[in-house]
Amino acid sequence: MTISTLVHSHAAVTAIGTYVPDRILSNQDLEKLVDTSDEWIFQRTGIRERRIVGERQYASDLAIEAVRDLIHRYEKTVHDVDYIIVATSTPDSFVPSVASRVQASFGMKGCGNADLQAACAGFTSALQMANGLLLSKLCRKILIIGTETLSRATDYTDRTTCILFGDGAGAMLVETMDIGADFNNTATAGATLPAGDILASNASTEGEHGHHVYRSSLAPHIGSFELSQNSMLVQNGREVYRWALSRVAEGVQELLDGSGHTAQTIDWFVPHNANQRIIDALCERVGFDARQALSSIEHYGNTSAASIPLALDAAVKDGRVKPGHLLLLYGFGGGLTQSGVIMRWAI
Repeated sequence: MTISTLVHSHAAVTAIGTYVPDRILSNQDLEKLVDTSDEWIFQRTGIRERRIVGERQYASDLAIEAVRDLIHRYEKTVHDVDYIIVATSTPDSFVPSVASRVQASFGMKGCGNADLQAACAGFTSALQMANGLLLSKLCRKILIIGTETLSRATDYTDRTTCILFGDGAGAMLVETMDIGADFNNTATAGATLPAGDILASNASTEGEHGHHVYRSSLAPHIGSFELSQNSMLVQNGREVYRWALSRVAEGVQELLDGSGHTAQTIDWFVPHNANQRIIDALCERVGFDARQALSSIEHYGNTSAASIPLALDAAVKDGRVKPGHLLLLYGFGGGLTQSGVIMRWAI
């Protein structure tokens, strides 16, 4: 796995916003749909409820509301955003993109946009790409969004998957930091890095195992990649769990080692919220205290590309995450793909 150390990027997250639909689907509600129970679901996943979109709500609607939350809370303007990157596996449509709908909603002029499909690693992948655009000086202000309407791709007759997924969105504004010190200069090489720096990142994909998580039409055999308008999520949970405990744990450790950090020097670990058992197992394997892991799983379920900003924003709101804290964000899932970022929080 390639580790990219980016101590000179100075790309800071300057605002964060989130949104979840009003409708709650509880474990008790699922008891009426499939052979399951609240106790069984919670013990195996850590989920008690998840949010579900309304009949006329789509991924772009959730994304737009998350951006509005960002604007309201931080008194930010997005009219001068240079680029929008939306991570989603459940777009309104393939064309036009969700990102273009966000652009139109806020009237951003001269703004590039792209939808990114990296499943549950989508948000961290979008953050890495935004950082690259800022580092290259092609852009100075980028909006990244993770938004999912997974309920539209969930088979509510399959008790192994319908208990997992929920809907939601999270957005971040990432901007170039203008600082006085030149950190390429040896005279300042030992200086304290400013809050906001993206310090390191990594990514890898094992496409040969991609058949363990996929979205396809309801085909009689696993491994069919035929897409349809009514395609559903299919997951081999046992194999994904094994992969997470082996390869994802290795990826997180490699990111720490390559950046010169340890689990003890990281303030907050923000993994993709697949389920609580995977989060707990990753913490144990890598050496994080379970209290270091931020989770949105109990009330929102697995929200794929939206899970990391939802978990992080909850901790920002309640004051656990503070400016200067060191964060390790790590996404992993369908592909099978994983990507991570170590960054210093700025807001």
